[in-house]
Amino acid sequence: MQRSTRMERELNILAKEPPPGISCWMVNDQIDKLEAEIQGSDGTPYNGGSYPFYPPKVRFVTKIYHPNIDGNGRICLDTLQMPPKGAWKPALNISTVLTSIQLLMSEPNPDDPLVPEISEEFKYNKPQFVQKAKEWTQQYAAGNKIGTSAAKVGNMLLVINK
Repeated sequence: MQRSTRMERELNILAKEPPPGISCWMVNDQIDKLEAEIQGSDGTPYNGGSYPFYPPKVRFVTKIYHPNIDGNGRICLDTLQMPPKGAWKPALNISTVLTSIQLLMSEPNPDDPLVPEISEEFKYNKPQFVQKAKEWTQQYAAGNKIGTSAAKVGNMLLVINK
């Protein structure tokens, strides 16, 4: 049996009957590139995460020209931070986080920037900001293929870790 055929069969089995606490998927529809999530077993130091009591860790993989998103993909957004500075609470969910990021993309907050230079440009030379943002979108975000391990917001790739 060919390697790829066997891997496809095994992934189908994993998708239909995953072992408890384990999930596995292809990256960019490439059978030879897989990602997996394994939850730590009870009684081990790897058990338990902090979500939803702490916000998920979210970052952009796709480069974006934005005053609230830096070159490492970190996002300055109150719903991704704990109080008192942030607004995260366990009642919020991933949908709320993604919607908040989408809104931030539409309406940057130049008064709480992560990248001050871009914030200044947004405030005082918006046409130049818009032009650069469009150029970056064309260069880095046009035609991205989205794998199941990333979320799609516009044409941007995000990684969400809970």
